[in-house]
Amino acid sequence: MDTSRRGFIRVLGTGAAIGAAGTMLGGCWDMPDRAVEGWSGPAADLQDPRVKALAFAILAPNPHNRQAWSVDLSHSGEILLHVDRTRLLPETDPFSRQIMIGHGTFIELLAMAAAAQGQRADVTLFPEGSFAAETVDARPVASVRMTRDDSVRRDPLFDQVLKRRTNREAFAERSLSAAHVAGLAPAVAGGRVRLAMASEAEPVAFLRRIAEEAWDIEIMTPRTFQESIDVTRIGAAEIGRHRDGISVTGFMPWFGKAVGMVTPESMLDPSSMGFRIGLEMGRTHARSAAAFAWLTTAGNDRVDQVEAGRAYVRLHLQATALGIAFHPMSQALQEYPEMQTAQQRLLETLRVPHGETMQMLVRLGYAEAPGPSPRRPLQTFLRA
Repeated sequence: MDTSRRGFIRVLGTGAAIGAAGTMLGGCWDMPDRAVEGWSGPAADLQDPRVKALAFAILAPNPHNRQAWSVDLSHSGEILLHVDRTRLLPETDPFSRQIMIGHGTFIELLAMAAAAQGQRADVTLFPEGSFAAETVDARPVASVRMTRDDSVRRDPLFDQVLKRRTNREAFAERSLSAAHVAGLAPAVAGGRVRLAMASEAEPVAFLRRIAEEAWDIEIMTPRTFQESIDVTRIGAAEIGRHRDGISVTGFMPWFGKAVGMVTPESMLDPSSMGFRIGLEMGRTHARSAAAFAWLTTAGNDRVDQVEAGRAYVRLHLQATALGIAFHPMSQALQEYPEMQTAQQRLLETLRVPHGETMQMLVRLGYAEAPGPSPRRPLQTFLRA
């Protein structure tokens, strides 16, 4: 939900006094360097190959950028990955399905980063048993044992890890090329996850409408929108303090917050400027999609969800390699009551077989690459 300065200026307008203030206070609204330092790669002095691999894994895409990962390194040569249950999304993700997908993206980058060091990553999912369908608990999501193995080959997609960006801008009015549609397919081949894509006018038009409708439902449902507002960080100071959540940069949102025009209460008010901007922003995202891709699994157990995450990040890395802008718009897949009608229409129209689960829906297109999103310091993910 990064909001451009241009969008706020268009709504609010500017004056000479505001412009002068912006000149004097330059940088207060930008992305602070310390919030994105992780995107430069691991520190040169890291010795433990597990920690080096984790420095890449924390760059994984994840819902609302909550970074709900907790890592135990107390056993030599092993990484135990847990859920940080203080960072769940109970309103928009009541069964923590998306949180599990975010753990799958983490595991895939971790395995790639291990291989890049000549280490084999043996992943055992849910070594103490899987979570129930309705909740997550203190047991580990995965045990990852790293072992030196000179036969391990570097994954070509690993070259894209530091370049990967979720693009929340409007996409260009340009169809996705046939070569790019075909080029994405190899990223998800075999295994438990199936990739499908739509690039022709009629299905894309339907998916634009359903993505827009689902966005409206989430924004107009107070408790689900509140969940986003609670993790929205406006301006350099707030972004730098939290280094997670939904980052909003640009002078005008920062100025609005500084003078009390943009508050959590006002952003929830349908008559407010902030609410209208948020609503229109998501609609613009949906309407500018050149194509869509989605991932399905035959079931919906916790392993399915984790494997969907592993496939999802591989798809995103392949899109990065091809120069395709990539942005998840999975609101229609969320499991709260107000979304059920839109979700059912989506599944029926796309002919998803009964019992299968659509795990992710992504808009694709072309746009200038944005900057990276914040990440918390590596040490904050490590258990004492």
